[in-house]
Amino acid sequence: MSHKKNINTGLLLMRITLGVLLFLHGFSKLTHGIDGIFGRMTGIGFPGVFSYGVYLGEVVAPILIIIGFRTRLAALIFAFNMLVAALLSHSDSIFALSRTGAWAIELIGLYFFGSLSLFFTGAGKYAVSTKSWWD
Repeated sequence: MSHKKNINTGLLLMRITLGVLLFLHGFSKLTHGIDGIFGRMTGIGFPGVFSYGVYLGEVVAPILIIIGFRTRLAALIFAFNMLVAALLSHSDSIFALSRTGAWAIELIGLYFFGSLSLFFTGAGKYAVSTKSWWD
């Protein structure tokens, strides 16, 4: 018996889910600011201007992922953003478990590995752009 696979529908669902969830996270930084991130960046010796990269990784990249425009590139930016977040804000939890036994940074892990998956698969056919390798 042959089963029809809906890979493109699955990719669309994954893009919308990852994109919307992280966009909402980034939107809160638009409304409340990034002073904490700025302080952490300068505290470890990086220029404070690097903290504005959070807007690229948590606002712009998720929008591009949702609509399916340059999805691979946006997913790579998204993954890098999650890596920086893990190292900058959660480095003490990378190898830790929560009180319930789950990975302490499981949400960041889901974002990171989900975006890496989109980097390798691309957007699928339900996307604004499908002609470039970066889609």
